[in-house]
This record gives sequence, structure tokens and C-alpha cells, in this order.
Amino acid sequence: MTQSMSLHRLLKSSLRCLTLLGLAISWATHANPLWIRAGKVIDVERGRVLSDQMIRIDGERIVSVGDYKADANAGGQWLDWSRYTVLPGLMDMHTHLADFITSAEVAAPLYTSAADAALQGVDNARRTLRAGFTTVRDVGCYRAFTDVALRNAINRGIIDGPRMFVVGAYITVSGGGGEVTGFAPDVVVPVEMRRGVANSELEIRQRVRELISGGATFIKVIATGAVLTAGTTPGAAEYSESEIHAAVDEAAQYGIFVAAHAHGAEGIKRAVRAGVRSIEHASYLDDEGIALMKKQGTWLVADIYNGDYIAETGRRDHWSEEILRKNDETTQTQRDGFAKAVKAGVRIAFGTDSGVYPHGDNARQFAYMVRYGLTPMQAIRAATLNSAQLLAQEKDLGSIATGKFADLIAVEGDPLADIDKLRQIRGVVKAGRQIRLD
Repeated sequence: MTQSMSLHRLLKSSLRCLTLLGLAISWATHANPLWIRAGKVIDVERGRVLSDQMIRIDGERIVSVGDYKADANAGGQWLDWSRYTVLPGLMDMHTHLADFITSAEVAAPLYTSAADAALQGVDNARRTLRAGFTTVRDVGCYRAFTDVALRNAINRGIIDGPRMFVVGAYITVSGGGGEVTGFAPDVVVPVEMRRGVANSELEIRQRVRELISGGATFIKVIATGAVLTAGTTPGAAEYSESEIHAAVDEAAQYGIFVAAHAHGAEGIKRAVRAGVRSIEHASYLDDEGIALMKKQGTWLVADIYNGDYIAETGRRDHWSEEILRKNDETTQTQRDGFAKAVKAGVRIAFGTDSGVYPHGDNARQFAYMVRYGLTPMQAIRAATLNSAQLLAQEKDLGSIATGKFADLIAVEGDPLADIDKLRQIRGVVKAGRQIRLD
């Protein structure tokens, strides 16, 4: 036998083995599909409702969606959601999972360790997922990279939680809206709570690189003061346009986006001109800022429920007069700006600032979004396809469609008639896996 013939037979045998292996993998992938019979499906891409649908899921992905046909020969697991309205998994673009919720105690972040915060995040993540939110942006935690650790634990299957996009730490000026403040001048805050502090374009670029190296998947810049940070003024800009652009430009080298915390009108406009992907809060958004956001295609993520929670809980639990005053000054102004932005056609994504209020009640905000200008379908789209587009993940997330991740929720009744139905989740599937609800 010649050497060339031996090589030919070896290659032929190898190809046969690879073919058999491929068939085995394909069979394993499709051997036990999950079939869901849905009474109604909300098609957020086309703005319609489909009745009596059958959804097939293989592994983590949706394989087909079509009219229900009883098929006794269809193998695999069946999930009967024929009594329910089925929607894509909901998405919250402004959460704080990897921390404790806000309280009256200014020193609270110093009472707990990073391990405490991470373990609290386990419960926060579980509550969020069971509330029907299968994907979130976590926009910051006090102790750097706690959000990264939580994200990684979810991805490894150690704990249940939503798919997380994380920032690692806030980029903020010294004493700014992303700092832990309110202490005596001689109190030293731990270094891990100041990982994102940057006071020049050079420092900002360095922090962006450090955060990305640590596992961040987007960047959060604190462009103005904050309602809940003592000693800061929400309307005051804390970074120049060129400084914000430094963050945007550096992040772009790694193919990721920047979100800007911005309450004040000038800070909003600086951030938009600098090229940020989204504006968070936007309490003092003015007409010029709205026009600029519309022109640039910048996303608005406004937590328009939060003000009521802070006013009620803060007064009951004796939060500081400064925080309550700033909340009173911004709540209705923020909502009015939101309504104007909706009317102008600014791109809207869903974000609640969960972590200020208890996790798991994220869907409470839908009613506020409808009250201030969105239709129920638009509000649902804000928390599904729009949010996926904000993340640049619309090929994988945001709707019930062939090829996308199988993230679905079930609710009783019609959320298009009563948007609060979204606060009563009856079933959750994330990436093809059914989540058991209590």
C-alpha cells in the first residue's frame, strides 16, 4: 500500500467519524425539545397578538413559532400555557442587583463586605428573574466588580438570575454623584468603593480600560450630581463634554457603549453630544435636549416610578431632608420631560432603578409609562425589543422569533388591556429552561 493511499483512507475515515459526531450532536440537541402551547402571543416586532400558538425550543433557542397543531408524535417536554398571554422575557436597563437597597443610613455601604453584597445580590437576582425580567443592565454597585461576580455566577449556572450586562463601577469625579458621600472629612472610604473615580480625560481613559479588563460589558459615566448622593446637585454638570467623550472613545476601542447618569439639562446635552448610548434619569430634560437626543438616536432610560417610592418610603423611614427635597424637585419634572420625549419620538427603553426600591417589583413602572404617553404595546416593546436594540442584541433577544434565545413569560389576562397584569407572572422560561415560581 502506498503512502498516498494510506493517507487517503485515513482522511476518509476521519471525515466519516466527524460526520457521525455531527449527527450525534444534532440528535442530542433536538432529541428533547420543549414545546409550549400559548393561548396568545404578543408579537412585539409587528405590534400584533397571535392566538393559539405552538412554540418549539431546542436547547437555548426558539426553533419555530406557528399555529398550534396537536401532534401525538411530537416528542419532548410540553408546557401548557394555553390559559396565558405569552410575551418575550422582560428587560430592565437600569438595575442595581449586586447591592443592598437604599436606606436612610448614609453609612450603610460601610456596614457590609463585598461578600455580603454579592450574597444579597443572589436574592435580588432570583426575585428579578421570577418577576419575569430575563435580561438586565446592572448600572453600578458600591463595591467594584461585585456585579461582575454575580453575573459570572449566573452564567455558570450556580444561581438563578437574569442575563446581566455590567459596568464594574461608576466613573465619577471625586465627591460626585457616583461616590459614597456624607461622612466627616477624615473618614477614609475603602479603595474598592472609589475604583471608578477619575478627574481628567487621561484618568477616565485609564478607568475605562481597568473596568473592561475586570469584566465590564458597558461603561457608566456619572455626568451630573445625583438625587440620592449627599452633597451633590442633580442639575449640576460634573464632567465636561470632552471628558465624557474620552470615555465614549476609549470604550469604543473595545466595541462597547457608554451610559450616562444625567439629571441636569446641560449634563444631558454634553453627554449626548459626546456620543453616549443612553441617558439615565433625565430629570431636567429640556426641549433642546429632546431635539438633540432625537437627532443623535440616543436612548432615554427614565425611572419615572421611582420618585413615588422615595417620597413614600423616605418620609416613613426618615431619609435625609436633602434627599427628600431633591426627589420632590425632580419627580414631576422628570415625568413631564419623559412625556415630551415620547411625543417627539425619542427612543425609549425600560429602566427602573431597582435597588432603590425592592427588587422584583420592576413591572410596577409600566403603568407610569402608559400614564405619561406610551401605549401598552409601546411600553411592552420598551422592555423587550427596544431594550434589546439598546444593547445591540436584537438578533438574540427582545422578541419571540425563530433563532432567538428562548426567553418567555406567561401572564393571565390581557396586559394590553391592563398593563398591571405584567406584575403577576405565572411562568418564566430563560434560555430554554423553565424557572420554577413559588
